[in-house]
Amino acid sequence: MVTDRYGNPLHECTAEGAAHLDRAVEGLLFFRPEFPTAVTDAVAACPTSPLAQAFAAYLGVLGTEWRDADEARRRFVDFAAGLDRSALPRRERMHMAAAEAWLAGDLGRAGQVLEELVVECPRDPLALAVGHQLDFFTGDATRLRDRIGGALPAWAADEPHRGPLMGMYAFGLEESGHYDRAEEVARTAVERNAGDIWAIHAVAHVHEMRGRFAEGIAFLDARLDDWASGSLLTVHSWWHYALYALEAGDTGTALRIYDTVLHHENSTGFVMELLDAASLLWRFLLADLDQDARWQKLADAWAAREDPPFYAFNDVHAVMAFAGAGRLDTADEFVADRRRWLRAQDGGRPHTNRVMTGEIGLPVCEALVAYARGDHPAVVELLWPIRRRLHTFGGSHAQRDAIQRTLLEATLRARRDDLARLLLGERTGLSPHSPYNWLGQARLAEALGEAGRAAVARDTATELAAPAAETLRTATRRPAHDRRHSRNRPS
Repeated sequence: MVTDRYGNPLHECTAEGAAHLDRAVEGLLFFRPEFPTAVTDAVAACPTSPLAQAFAAYLGVLGTEWRDADEARRRFVDFAAGLDRSALPRRERMHMAAAEAWLAGDLGRAGQVLEELVVECPRDPLALAVGHQLDFFTGDATRLRDRIGGALPAWAADEPHRGPLMGMYAFGLEESGHYDRAEEVARTAVERNAGDIWAIHAVAHVHEMRGRFAEGIAFLDARLDDWASGSLLTVHSWWHYALYALEAGDTGTALRIYDTVLHHENSTGFVMELLDAASLLWRFLLADLDQDARWQKLADAWAAREDPPFYAFNDVHAVMAFAGAGRLDTADEFVADRRRWLRAQDGGRPHTNRVMTGEIGLPVCEALVAYARGDHPAVVELLWPIRRRLHTFGGSHAQRDAIQRTLLEATLRARRDDLARLLLGERTGLSPHSPYNWLGQARLAEALGEAGRAAVARDTATELAAPAAETLRTATRRPAHDRRHSRNRPS
């Protein structure tokens, strides 16, 4: 029987199909833009291969594009009709089950099946990589860490693909708060493969969470050729760079990144790019920095998608764009549409997005619209009860921080000084090097008439921002975007 490069048997597969699958898996591990073509080639070479068909199904849902998912679901149903699954090897039967569950909207079940598969077959990088993304989409930081960590001992130190698995493990460590270990593992992965974009991304997250923005800028600057173009994470990596620039007070650099990379006349309109664009502009809105022209173009891009309910995390960013553009009637109708959809659901099979939308997505959407209307007390009432559960609708700590900042801003503007003090204490305790957190401390102190405390906090913010600002001033290179490979993945 034909096997893949990891020694796993491949049912109904030829040597040609196996070569395409190996190429597809490697492309997925390194976020190469050509990996979808390799999946297509594998299906064409071996159309009766359950693993190739399951991989094609995964490809349809990994981008959280509902049209891709709908097409993948139709193809998968056609393939699975009449298939005798009992005749399949257990590994491929489990991949079929995981793909079927995800296509049906049960992300939790899909992740559980892949976790069970890895117990039996820890050297299945497809199960590990897809499961890792499922953990990210469902905000399960513990599984994001342990799914990979538990399998790593099965991979020899000198195996070529141990490196990208270490990058995944590092990201799980970071999202779980193990920053020292995360950076150590991620840097080891980058040393093995300079172009391991997921490992580079993990280091970027560590610096973001620690508020060490000058170090983050220096790290990315030193590796521009390895991450700044030609990857499915190109746009998202530049988003991280823009966040560093904002913390340094360099709005000019952040806007140049926005205009040349995040959203421009040649942008694809793919949801993963629009997420980053909305999230960055929302930070400008929270700082009362007018970006109306950019908001209008971004809102047009979201409106053109006409997305049905599919993934609540995406819905929140669509509403973010409509609210930021002042299209509050559009935002209201979007929220009303999701409420009608929820009411129309009659139970049945578990549906992850239904839970995400009802418990987290809709309250956050309503809070964003309330913020745009200036109803800050309403924002507090909507977000305060769910602030510790935001992770359950997916994304990373860095991405969800746009919502946490919205709550903080609302408490300050609504003069909920008690809540603002608590939130600022939490934030500053976790990230004492963040200028934003100290500026918040200053604003609260000023509101309370504590001029001396406010001055100290502002001086601290200035001192913390200075190294990152200086690093940006001395950088010799500026954003360069390879628009041929702009479709990216989130985190």
